This record gives sequence, C-alpha cells and structure tokens, in this order.
Amino acid sequence: MFAKDKMSYDAMPLPDHLGLTDAEAQKAASEFRAFMAKRHSVRDFTDQPVPRAIIEDCLMTAGSAPSGANHQPWFFAAVSDPTLKSRIREEAEVEERKFYDGGGSDEWIKALEPIGTDADKPHLTTAPWLIVIFAQRWGEFDDGTRYKNYYVPESVGIATGFLIAALHNAGLSCLTHTPNPMKFLNAALDRPDSEKPVMILTVGHASKEATVPAVAKYKKPLKKIARFY
Repeated sequence: MFAKDKMSYDAMPLPDHLGLTDAEAQKAASEFRAFMAKRHSVRDFTDQPVPRAIIEDCLMTAGSAPSGANHQPWFFAAVSDPTLKSRIREEAEVEERKFYDGGGSDEWIKALEPIGTDADKPHLTTAPWLIVIFAQRWGEFDDGTRYKNYYVPESVGIATGFLIAALHNAGLSCLTHTPNPMKFLNAALDRPDSEKPVMILTVGHASKEATVPAVAKYKKPLKKIARFY
C-alpha cells in the first residue's frame, strides 16, 4: 500500500451495506447512546489480568479509523510488563509533580479541582495494561524514503475515540492521561523521533470501590453542543 509504484486509484465495490430501516437506525442509535453513557473515566483499577487477545481486537478496531490520505499515522504501544509500567509511572509522576508544584497555571490547577487529580498516579502500575498512543509525523515507503502524513492530530484523535469505545464495548475501563512533556515515552518504549506521544490510556477493570467525580456526570445538553441548520 505504501510503495512508490502503487499510488494509483483503484476502485472496488463498497463491501458492506448495513441497510437499516429508520426504525432500526433509531433503535440502534438510542441503545448505543445509552451504552456509551455507562462509560466512565476511573482512577481506581484492579490488577485483574486482561487477555492480550482482547487488547489486540480493540487495537484493530482503532486501526480501522479513517485518516488523512489513509496514511493511518498512529502507533499503539501496549504495555503489560510490570518493570516498564513502573518506569513509565515514575517518569510520568516527575512531570506531574512539576505541574502541580507551579508548572501549571493557577487557572488550570483551579479547573482540575472538581476532578480531584494530583501528582500520584498509582493506576499506572495497578492496571494490567497501559496503551501509549503515538502520532506519526511522517511515514516511510518500503524503500525507506519518507512521505508526509496529513491531518495527523485529527486522524489520531478519531482512532483514539474508536479505541476508547472498543475498550468500553469489551467491558473494560480506561483513563486518559497526558503528562507534559511526554518525550520520556519515546525513550522508554524505543520509539523513533518521527512519533510524538499524545496520550497514555490506562486499561483494565474498575475496582469495586472506584469513585468518579460528581462533576463528571454532567454532560452538556444537545442544544449546547449542536445546532441543526
């Protein structure tokens, strides 16, 4: 697909037609909305193992997302090794302490108060999986020469949304985490300079004692997020 001599357009019939009636579509949309409303970002995980095959399927779902020029400019580093998770936690907490000790603006710190976060990130070692999401600034043809990727933030954002939905569909919980800066993740995971780390997803099963911030249950109503023209 990414060979210089295979860059021509080749059309094929649409392989899948869902063909739902309006009634079926309304039912599906309503049920999916209710299902996704049960998704919560949690910080309290168990150490219950999650089979690798489940993570693989969720990552393949993420990899099916649309992207600029179909370049698929993402890479997912799935980490279950305890030593590596400990390293990631240690280095992430270094950056987090800098943030909470004055690196972040007063306004930003104030905005986080209702969420109840701090520099301590035990979930990074408790949960069975960390998925580190990288955005690929450029790719390489099969002969090693570079090509430019397009709409990289947008494409990676869409794939990340697919991944979070897939994990929820598999009965798993996850937490988005963005320590800043995140360059330490390239070194920890041996990723090239062409890739920019954008997020750590902590993945596993929520503890029975897990809590969520009450404010997190507030979602803007439709009239605040959409307008029909």
